[in-house]
Amino acid sequence: MAASELYTKFARVWIPDPEEVWKSAELLKDYKPGDKVLLLHLEEGKDLEYRLDPKTKELPHLRNPDILVGENDLTALSYLHEPAVLHNLRVRFIDSKLIYTYCGIVLVAINPYEQLPIYGEDIINAYSGQNMGDMDPHIFAVAEEAYKQMARDERNQSIIVSGESGAGKTVSAKYAMRYFATVSGSASDANVEEKVLASNPIMESIGNAKTTRNDNSSRFGKYIEIGFDKRYRIIGANMRTYLLEKSRVVFQAEEERNYHIFYQLCASAQLPEFKMLRLGNANSFHYTKQGGSPVIEGVDDAKEMAHTRQACSLLGISESYQMGIFRILAGILHLGNVAFTSRDSDSCTIPSKHEPLSIFCDLMGVDYEEMCHWLCHRKLATATETYIKPISKLQATNARDALAKHIYAKLFNWIVDHVNQALHSAVKQHSFIGVLDIYGFETFEINSFEQFCINYANEKLQQQFNMHVFKLEQEEYMKEQIPWTLIDFYDNQPCINLIESKLGILDLLDEECKMPKGTDDTWAQKLYNTHLNKCALFEKPRLSNKAFIIQHFADKVEYQCEGFLEKNKDTVFEEQIKVLKSSKFKMLPELFQDDEKAISPTSATSSGRTPLTRIPSKATKGRPGQTAKEHKKTVGHQFRNSLHLLMETLNATTPHYVRCIKPNDFKFPFTFDEKRAVQQLRACGVLETIRISAAGFPSRWTYQEFFSRYRVLMKQKDVLGDRKQTCKNVLEKLILDKDKYQFGKTKIFFRAGQVAYLEKLRADKLRAACIRIQKTIRGWLLRKKYLRMRKAAITVQRYVRGYQARCYAKFLRRTKAAVIIQKYWRMYVVHKKYKIKRAATIVLQSYLRGYLARNRYHKILREHKAVIIQKWVRGWLARTHYKKSMHAIIYLQCCFRRMMAKRELKKLKIEARSVERYKKLHIGMENKIMQLQRKVDEQNKDYKCLMEKLTNLEGVYNSETEKLRSDLERLQLSEEEAKVATGRVLSLQEEIAKLRKDLEQTQSEKKTIEERADRYKQETEQLVSNLKEENTLLKQEKETLNHLIVEQAKEMTETMEKKLVEETKQLELELNDERLRYQNLLNEFSRLEERYDDLKEEMTLMVNVPKPGHKRTDSTHSSNESEYTFSSEIADTEDIPSRTEEPSEKKVPLDMSLFLKLQKRVTELEQEKQVMQDELDRKEEQMLRSKAKEEERPQIRGAELEYESLKRQELESENKKLKNELNELRKALSEKSAPEVTAPGAPAYRVLMEQLTSVSEELDVRKEEVLILRSQLVSQKEAIQPKNTMTDSTILLEDVQKMKDKGEIAQAYIGLKETNRLLESQLQSQKRSHENEAEALRGEIQSLKEENNRQQQLLAQNLQLPPEARIEASLQHEITRLTNENLYFEELYADDPKKYQSYRISLYKRMIDLMEQLEKQDKTVRKLKKQLKVFAKKIGELEVGQMENISPGQIIDEPIRPVNIPRKEKDFQGMLEYKKEDEQKLVKNLILELKPRGVAVNLIPGLPAYILFMCVRHADYLNDDQKVRSLLTSTINSIKKVLKKRGDDFETVSFWLSNTCRFLHCLKQYSGEEGFMKHNTSRQNEHCLTNFDLAEYRQVLSDLAIQIYQQLVRVLENILQPMIVSGMLEHETIQGVSGVKPTGLRKRTSSIADEGTYTLDSILRQLNSFHSVMCQHGMDPELIKQVVKQMFYIVGAITLNNLLLRKDMCSWSKGMQIRYNVSQLEEWLRDKNLMNSGAKETLEPLIQAAQLLQVKKKTDDDAEAICSMCNALTTAQIVKVLNLYTPVNEFEERVSVSFIRTIQMRLRDRKDSPQLLMDAKHIFPVTFPFNPSSLALETIQIPASLGLGFISRV
Repeated sequence: MAASELYTKFARVWIPDPEEVWKSAELLKDYKPGDKVLLLHLEEGKDLEYRLDPKTKELPHLRNPDILVGENDLTALSYLHEPAVLHNLRVRFIDSKLIYTYCGIVLVAINPYEQLPIYGEDIINAYSGQNMGDMDPHIFAVAEEAYKQMARDERNQSIIVSGESGAGKTVSAKYAMRYFATVSGSASDANVEEKVLASNPIMESIGNAKTTRNDNSSRFGKYIEIGFDKRYRIIGANMRTYLLEKSRVVFQAEEERNYHIFYQLCASAQLPEFKMLRLGNANSFHYTKQGGSPVIEGVDDAKEMAHTRQACSLLGISESYQMGIFRILAGILHLGNVAFTSRDSDSCTIPSKHEPLSIFCDLMGVDYEEMCHWLCHRKLATATETYIKPISKLQATNARDALAKHIYAKLFNWIVDHVNQALHSAVKQHSFIGVLDIYGFETFEINSFEQFCINYANEKLQQQFNMHVFKLEQEEYMKEQIPWTLIDFYDNQPCINLIESKLGILDLLDEECKMPKGTDDTWAQKLYNTHLNKCALFEKPRLSNKAFIIQHFADKVEYQCEGFLEKNKDTVFEEQIKVLKSSKFKMLPELFQDDEKAISPTSATSSGRTPLTRIPSKATKGRPGQTAKEHKKTVGHQFRNSLHLLMETLNATTPHYVRCIKPNDFKFPFTFDEKRAVQQLRACGVLETIRISAAGFPSRWTYQEFFSRYRVLMKQKDVLGDRKQTCKNVLEKLILDKDKYQFGKTKIFFRAGQVAYLEKLRADKLRAACIRIQKTIRGWLLRKKYLRMRKAAITVQRYVRGYQARCYAKFLRRTKAAVIIQKYWRMYVVHKKYKIKRAATIVLQSYLRGYLARNRYHKILREHKAVIIQKWVRGWLARTHYKKSMHAIIYLQCCFRRMMAKRELKKLKIEARSVERYKKLHIGMENKIMQLQRKVDEQNKDYKCLMEKLTNLEGVYNSETEKLRSDLERLQLSEEEAKVATGRVLSLQEEIAKLRKDLEQTQSEKKTIEERADRYKQETEQLVSNLKEENTLLKQEKETLNHLIVEQAKEMTETMEKKLVEETKQLELELNDERLRYQNLLNEFSRLEERYDDLKEEMTLMVNVPKPGHKRTDSTHSSNESEYTFSSEIADTEDIPSRTEEPSEKKVPLDMSLFLKLQKRVTELEQEKQVMQDELDRKEEQMLRSKAKEEERPQIRGAELEYESLKRQELESENKKLKNELNELRKALSEKSAPEVTAPGAPAYRVLMEQLTSVSEELDVRKEEVLILRSQLVSQKEAIQPKNTMTDSTILLEDVQKMKDKGEIAQAYIGLKETNRLLESQLQSQKRSHENEAEALRGEIQSLKEENNRQQQLLAQNLQLPPEARIEASLQHEITRLTNENLYFEELYADDPKKYQSYRISLYKRMIDLMEQLEKQDKTVRKLKKQLKVFAKKIGELEVGQMENISPGQIIDEPIRPVNIPRKEKDFQGMLEYKKEDEQKLVKNLILELKPRGVAVNLIPGLPAYILFMCVRHADYLNDDQKVRSLLTSTINSIKKVLKKRGDDFETVSFWLSNTCRFLHCLKQYSGEEGFMKHNTSRQNEHCLTNFDLAEYRQVLSDLAIQIYQQLVRVLENILQPMIVSGMLEHETIQGVSGVKPTGLRKRTSSIADEGTYTLDSILRQLNSFHSVMCQHGMDPELIKQVVKQMFYIVGAITLNNLLLRKDMCSWSKGMQIRYNVSQLEEWLRDKNLMNSGAKETLEPLIQAAQLLQVKKKTDDDAEAICSMCNALTTAQIVKVLNLYTPVNEFEERVSVSFIRTIQMRLRDRKDSPQLLMDAKHIFPVTFPFNPSSLALETIQIPASLGLGFISRV
């Protein structure tokens, strides 16, 4: 596709910027052809109209996709141009803190101005053996590539390190040499690699100086050839130097320094050996104070001087020569202080007795007057005469400076020559790797001759670099068989011709130097006339006639002609040189001799290498009769010749390029100045490499990688079986322009930008696929969510509605209940209220009515009283009135009545006189009579009724009367009783009255009491309330205190638990460290042992190495010979650890614990002394009783007793001596403080070491004497008189064999019976005597058992101690043993040691004779006992067989024939018997020639160990210590031989590790120690060793097992290491999760599983194989767990280390792959039941690193989560992973710098190791837990396949 089509909306481009060089912007609309303006949006947020160049119409550079930013290789970028390179370097340097980046074949190194932890030995080991593209860029990767190509192609290599001053060239070259020294090692013991590294401090001190740009700037170029032999080990080195900056010796610019060595000398001036140099402060010398900056911050010149001197000593430069060098350097400083005074304009003088010159002459050993003369004069020689001419002050000063420069240059060359001689090796060099540390392109404000030479050298190197890059490109195209098109690249040959061709700049300069009156101006004019307007690369400045401009490949440089001629001539007055040559100081003339005549301070032979011509000028060395001018070469000519030789060397090697970049001029750490970086990138050829790559096909993919990456762009029908054809078909559809790509043999080549286009298509396809997947997934998720929500809503509704219905029903029930309750409640309330109101009303009414009634009553009463008063008043008034009225009325009535009567009387008188009146009077009377008549009738009726009632009442009355009469009688009786009771009542009333009085009194008292009680109650209640309040407060306080106590107890408990856990962990760590240190020492010991064996084989010398012996317990059958042999063996074995541990004793100060333990032991010994004294008294009594029974041998017995008493006396005196020494030790230690005591030079330390030495010397003698004493004590108790009996039985046996006739047999039979009786009586007597002796021996045996158990416990404790403490424990053990055995001799011969000594010598002679006799007697007794048993058995058989069938009469007549009765087979005892001469055959068949595979499959596990132990048991049964020692030694040596021969075979190593452990367990299980016999059966306890204590051999076997385990781990590591990175990191276990990213020229190992690629399944299969082999060999389960833990640690460590060194592996998808792989490993552990082995914990750092790749990395919460999660990773590892994190797809985001800083701030308080990588070589300390076997030894059968028919079961 056309490039313009990529300029679409949102496309990102680079535009030029004056400040930032390049600035990123984004298109706001699509570009259309013909547009003159691009609308851009800057990252700053501004919009910009970018106008295109109307002439070129070049579009701005496109920016690479974010996925490609930060790539390890710049050639992996799709768009290869300057802004992309600059941005990629900036991102890696600033954001990821990565200083190395590949650019094709070039390694770009940016100086961080900060110490980084990426150069340790662990990093070197990580890069060793790795392909260059597999790891992140590093100087070690370049060094490894050079080393690998040298070994693979057998071609010499070169590493060219270039760059500006301060860019880090010297450091890079130094690290490259360190890598070679570490990886290859040296071929001899001369430590050549150390010498090669030691040359750096020397060359830096004499050739480096502080400049404004660099504190340690190399002011010379150097090419170091590191030589290798055929095995590619360093054998030597050779150094060439170029263009030393001599002018710095006499002049330094502001803020600069002279060479470091001068300041180092001044800083060390106070040293005694430097007093003669008469040096002072650096500011006191003219040559060191001109820069005004004599001190470099952070650098101690005195320490650097010490390092320089140490390096000189390492290189073999003697002290005398070193002082000679320092004298010359000091002389140069004093020479600079020589001052001249002008006599006139043409002459000058030096003041008389000028101190600086005097010191210079003294140091140089020259004449003062002569040197003073020639410093102010010069000699002019003509054809006929010679003139001596005075010179001016300026000329004298220049001559002085020239002399100083010349002396320094000669000294520099002399040092370089002698360094080369020290690095030279006599071994023939097979190949070499050259490291060129040379100055880069330089341009300053004022450029002179030095810059011209430097830039000339860089032109040559750039040409070689371009040709090499072009050649590699061409080879790549031809290899892939694609059409070759000529790539146009910049050829700087015209510039080189301008400089070095005929009539070039250098030729004209040399020609001008030869002219008598040549000057810089005339030379400039010649340059203008020759090259101006004729060469396009040569220009003349406009405003100067003394300068010229050259267009170099990097930039235009203007050179000032002033000083060119003088620097090219490098003139020194010959007379001054002659004065120096005549020096009495021997070293000074050597500087001015020819190189082949120089004397080496190391006395080394000449290197045989033709020395290159050095750049600094030589002294005039013309032959007699010739002038110096005819033969002296100019500096330019010498430099050109040296440069040609260098180019020839480089062209003959394979070059590797390192370009060092200086990121800023202010030495700020991790600060990137784009302008300075671009200048250097242009100057060092990096951009030219990019341009060459971009001109062709820079992007290259293998077909498999292309298919894996862009499989998403293919349809299913496009995928064919042939990957190559598939890729072709797809590319033809995707990219229509066929010129944009080419199909090679194995790769597809793309032009620049095509990968970005494919990435865009891939991203669009993935984005569309993601959108579709998201759409579908989101729809599906929402549908599922809707269905879940609907189902949930329905469920919720159902439950809610049910709940609501239940709630409604409940509500109704509650409502009804509430209504009822309310009804009754209201009724109750109302009723209650009514009652209350009614009661209140009634009360009110009562009170009111009462009140009203009272008022009415009072009113009535008042009214009544008023009425009464009124009545009386009114009555009185009325009566008065009445009386008056009555009187008046009566009077009136009387008057009226009188009148009326008079009138009535008149009327009556008239009526009477009339009849009608009477009629009227009688009318009413008739009615009245009738009424009265009725009334009478009714009254009669009533009367009758009343009469009836009256009769009835009378009856009732009569009955009542009778009843009343009876009641009356009864009442009369009652009355009488009442009268009686009345008396009683009276008395009772009196009592009641009394009681009432008492009651009243009581009530009054009660009231008083109640009042008191109330008061008391109130007081009590008040008190109780107060107490309750106080109690409450106390309870609260108590609760508070309890809470505090609980909290404090909890805190204390937690604190104690934490402390306990920490202490436990600390102790475990210390124990593991001690174990690890001990096992590392064993490993080192085994390595030295192997080396010793190799040297033995090479030298064909047979050296007997003493092997450790074994201790013996008391034996009833021991010999002098075996004891003496044992003692010497012990002495040998004890010498070995003392010799091997001598260096450690010198390094480690003695601990005070030894003194404390010895002091404690002395007190224990004093306590045991009394117990042992009682035991000795009891033994003396037993010995007296036994002495009475052994009167037959009084002399021998007395001699033995005397010997015993003498021995006791001697041992007691020795014991007292030991106590006295301990007292001296205690006093010596008490005098000093603890730190001084432990010092190696302290008196206590010396005393202690003397005591230890004396004790170790005495131990051997004590052991021998004690063992002799023990054997004698045992043998004298066993000695009996069996001689006669045995002789008789022997005679009888012989007689029986001679008897032939029947009579003789009968007589013999009778004789045998008598003999039996005699034997029985003798046996009875012997039995009684033996019982007495056995009783005495039991007590001794019991004490010996206790002593043996105690010693075994001490030994078991000793075995678990570290090697340093083992010496102390063994010392205590020996002292204890000796004291316990020697207590009896404490008081004997204490006063007369001389007598004891003489007696001891005579007694030894007697004892030797007695011992020989006892040995013979023991042998005779054993032989006779065997014969007696056979004879008695035969007699029994004869007696039983004959008596059953023959009568007594026939016994005499018939002859008895011998009958062969078959012997009953005995039970096997679990022992194997072999002959001594068959030992080698046994070892050969059982160890050396045994094949583990057959044994593991067909036989029981550990069979060789069981067989060997059964053989040891038989030797122990025979009490043959020589046989035991020989067998064990042969076994150990044979196992070592097998492992040395087949040490790379896992099965062999595993087999012998298993058998060694089983053999060790058998020695423990059957040792007889109680701690190891707990799980034994009774039968197994019977099989325990009886005679020998093999504890020392157990330790040797344990050490052997540790060595085998370490060898097994190394074998495992060698097998697993090639699989781990490929299987755990590179292989995609989950296919399709991570795509392959575009790679550059350094192709990485493909992650696609090809046929030869390791996968995770390969690792799991290998682990299964390891596990099955170990199980088949019967390895202990605990040991298998330790092996598995070690395997998983190796897997985790190597995987994590590679992850930390590979930026391409740090992505989210890779984290998921790693976690899946780890889960598979965990599943494997679960399948094998090994989850508790601790193997999973070793993978924790890797798991956390994978989690770190996957977690969110944005917010502070994420940072907190990361800090808490990654507790197994160090801070450096966490930050490294975050810096390396790289998105594989565009959908991922990078980690921001601020987030990384947040992580660093949170982790700043964490105390962890600053080491970046894990130690993959670390081996956990191994332990061998005791694992007894349940297998019975007597049941083991020996298969015929082992070829052990010569051994027999016993």
